[in-house]
Amino acid sequence: MRSILFPAFCFLLLLGSRAALLTSSAQKTPARTADNQVDRGRYLVEEVAKCSECHTPRDADNQLDRSRWLEGASTWIEPVHHIPNWASFAPPLAGLPSLSDVQMQRVLEMGQSASGREIQPPMHLYHLTHADAQAIIAYLRSLRPSH
Repeated sequence: MRSILFPAFCFLLLLGSRAALLTSSAQKTPARTADNQVDRGRYLVEEVAKCSECHTPRDADNQLDRSRWLEGASTWIEPVHHIPNWASFAPPLAGLPSLSDVQMQRVLEMGQSASGREIQPPMHLYHLTHADAQAIIAYLRSLRPSH
């Protein structure tokens, strides 16, 4: 796999700026019903944070495999220089099979891994509002893995 220099850097910068939008947008959002919360979570995951780019496997044409949406995938971004602790796999998010709501809140609101350690790069750190984190968790829990 070849290294991705400038495009990967731009992608990570874009994700970081989208995280800031996530934080500010929730402050203007009224309370939501369960269906609206799932819809809001879908929007945040799919359109703002673009979680599928790393957490969804790709097909033979390097397109996101919609039949395995957010089911975990090998990391396609490589650092230019060796970075210790670089993750080689983005874990599954569909249904949140291995995380409790509290653990996922820690990831989304505090930028910590589920165990409380630092998140491994290339995953960036989020510091979302509780409302946005709850919407994302509701959406991810609504997904059913294919296997």
